[in-house]
Amino acid sequence: MWMFLVPALDVGNRIHALWAYLYDLAQSIGGPALLLVALADSSFLSIPEGNDILIIVLSTGQTWGVMSYYVLMTIIGSVVGCSLLYTVGRHGGGFVEKRLPPHRLKEMRALYARWGIWVVMIPSILPPPTPFKVFVLSAGVFQLAFPKFLALVFMGRSIRYFMWGILGVLYGQSAKLFLQDHIRTVGITLFSLLLGIIVTYFVVRRRTRKRALPQEAA
Repeated sequence: MWMFLVPALDVGNRIHALWAYLYDLAQSIGGPALLLVALADSSFLSIPEGNDILIIVLSTGQTWGVMSYYVLMTIIGSVVGCSLLYTVGRHGGGFVEKRLPPHRLKEMRALYARWGIWVVMIPSILPPPTPFKVFVLSAGVFQLAFPKFLALVFMGRSIRYFMWGILGVLYGQSAKLFLQDHIRTVGITLFSLLLGIIVTYFVVRRRTRKRALPQEAA
């Protein structure tokens, strides 16, 4: 750990050193390390891409059962970390609101009013560069029911991390290298696809309702 305190290291070397430490930790204690990294990343720290790549690294060459164990430990850690942030938002809403710009708070409120649970569900699935902590905090501030919040985060994180675990078992090192080089592209692509699906769903639903109204009136 002392290597992180050396001032002469530039940002790139610091990131490389952090990855080396996380990789060694995960290799040595496995699932518990993934849980701790996920908990830290989903609460008050930020370890970009950490969970995603570690799942692929540890799932490479493993059985489906071992991969599922690693993924579940990551999901549990992430859900616990998100719950801590949610609690801060719910019980310290005034503190959070004072530190969020008024226009950002207004935007978040409008998003929740328009899209409801999707505001939590979609970001919980998507990898970087999609932000997530602000949605978790705002879920607490706007009093989203805690059981519903837990279910949404659990489902979203399950989709995201099982996807990487499956890729790790099937493609191993190739999946790891691809994710390291294209994580932002993957995140933007998935966001665009999910947004397109949701918008299409609401458009079709709205048109169906409009067609049903004349029939009901008749």
